[in-house]
Amino acid sequence: MRPDGRAAGELRPITFTRRYTDTPAGSVLVTWGRTIVFCTVAVESGVPPWLVGQGQGWATGEYAMLPASTKSRKPRESTRGRQDSRNVEISRLIGRALRSVLDLKAFGERTLWADCDVLQADGGTRTAAISGSYVALFDALKSLEKEKELRRWPIRTPLAAVSVGIFGGEPLLDLCYREDSGAEVDMNVVMTGDGRYIEVQGTGEKRPFSAAEHEALLSLAGAGVTEVIRLQEAALAASPEKA
Repeated sequence: MRPDGRAAGELRPITFTRRYTDTPAGSVLVTWGRTIVFCTVAVESGVPPWLVGQGQGWATGEYAMLPASTKSRKPRESTRGRQDSRNVEISRLIGRALRSVLDLKAFGERTLWADCDVLQADGGTRTAAISGSYVALFDALKSLEKEKELRRWPIRTPLAAVSVGIFGGEPLLDLCYREDSGAEVDMNVVMTGDGRYIEVQGTGEKRPFSAAEHEALLSLAGAGVTEVIRLQEAALAASPEKA
């Protein structure tokens, strides 16, 4: 029995609340079980130096956990005087994920900044951040489309991510913190809407895992991503006030 009573292949309840704030081009509050992440996408003129003059844009991410997002207060990076290596890794993952589904030449020399702040953490914060960033990205690009600033629609395919792992000898979808912290195998999977992989991060936390276990986890992840994308599309089809 899982801590919250879910079946092995069952996601936690997920909601995407669009236009959560007014100032960014796109914003969404993601609730994923007890994990809560606020994602925004801002549009900035200009690109990194190595792209200047090439007529293409860029997308990048920044991820952070607020001090009270966990039971033990997490100091801000500004007070520590250095970046948290985990935050840097996840920031880069978010940027890679978004760029993988974008036609970067479609929006000119602009940078899309995806900022993800974890308000409450109960496992799966990076997958919630990636999945939420996609929804905020969609709205940000819609605002550029409305202003006739796009050469063509840039998003090639939807994008989402889920966690999977082996806990108590059983492959599970969407691990909460209690499962994640005790998992024998932990994996984060980022996929496109047409079933292709963007990134697979798998670790034998307590023991090596077999090819058969790997395939079982990928199968769970594929089903999970399909459901997350369905929820994203339902949110994007609704008016922002009802999403």
